[in-house]
Amino acid sequence: MPGARTILHADLDAFFASVEQLDDPALRGRPVLVGGRSPRSVVAAASYEARAFGCRSAMPMARALALCPNAHVARPRFARYSGLSARFMEILGRCSPLVEPLSVDEAFVDCTGSARLLGDGRAIAGRVRASVREALGLTVSVGIGPNKFVAKLASDMRKPDGVTEAPADVPHGTLAAWLAPLPIERMWGVGPRSVGAFHAAGVRTFADLQRMDEAAVRARLGEHAVAMRARALGIDDRAVEVEHEAKGFGHETTFDEDVADPEGVEDVLRGLTESAAMRMRAAGAAARTVTVKIRFGDFETVTRSRTLDEPSDATLVLVRTAREAFRAWSSQGFVPVRLVGVRLGRDGDHVAGGASLFPDPAAERQRALDRVADAVARRFGKDSIGRGRV
Repeated sequence: MPGARTILHADLDAFFASVEQLDDPALRGRPVLVGGRSPRSVVAAASYEARAFGCRSAMPMARALALCPNAHVARPRFARYSGLSARFMEILGRCSPLVEPLSVDEAFVDCTGSARLLGDGRAIAGRVRASVREALGLTVSVGIGPNKFVAKLASDMRKPDGVTEAPADVPHGTLAAWLAPLPIERMWGVGPRSVGAFHAAGVRTFADLQRMDEAAVRARLGEHAVAMRARALGIDDRAVEVEHEAKGFGHETTFDEDVADPEGVEDVLRGLTESAAMRMRAAGAAARTVTVKIRFGDFETVTRSRTLDEPSDATLVLVRTAREAFRAWSSQGFVPVRLVGVRLGRDGDHVAGGASLFPDPAAERQRALDRVADAVARRFGKDSIGRGRV
């Protein structure tokens, strides 16, 4: 097919929990839950052994432990996860310069231009899996498709440590037929709040949506569902968008299910901000803006930003600002969250640690503390030092 693309979606398997099992051999083969133990804590990740008992991310920790009392509960170590995430993205970057991170453990890769050098999609997927296993000691599932939507669906089909390739011949209908049996809940944008409307319209599978014409979709389900019908047919023209650090430093993560506890979301946001701040300091940069990204189960996304009085690379300043931005939204009416992320916007003319006419002693002490913490992490590993919860 002219203009056909080869898109990979690479997704580290049970990432946080797998890292805990990697670092502590005694946990291998055992059910592991990553998260806090407080009454309001939620599960950030569950190992596949824990999932066999019904545990999953975004579940209240108390409920997960009721399902699996013998599970080991590991406190999240976001600095460690961030370090492995950076190495994972480097591996993907060897296959193509077109890498679009979705979160710390998954990314799209446009390998269309890599075929002559590295082979077809399956060959490149095999290279990614082997490199991740050798360099990181982790497993990754890879979906291969002609576009982003199909590749992401494919990566979920043979987890863990699997490869799924979707057909690419959209005009001949093979791809649409491959998608047809999938439940409509697998469609981007169909979440717990909107699935009832689709069922009421007789749409329970992709095939049901494929059979409706655009006018009927628009009339019964709304304008937004027209794009969903195109995706159900295998049509998705979105490009793989490469992030540049010149724009800022960010991390985000997606929960398996919506998190209904704002404190649980805020705890994850804190860790993401700490990791982004460490990356930013390593680049000698500072942030002028802090933007929090919040996505719901139906893929509606909101952002809340704060602009600092002056650029800062101090972890506590950035964590506090991210928390304020999040609470400005949550205090107006919290809605269960499917994804949370943070982006630290760079100040192009600022050099971290630059001289000031009247330096703030407290800020200087904080900057020194961050430098020491970063040095310890670089020498002994990113998981060797962490901050207590404030």
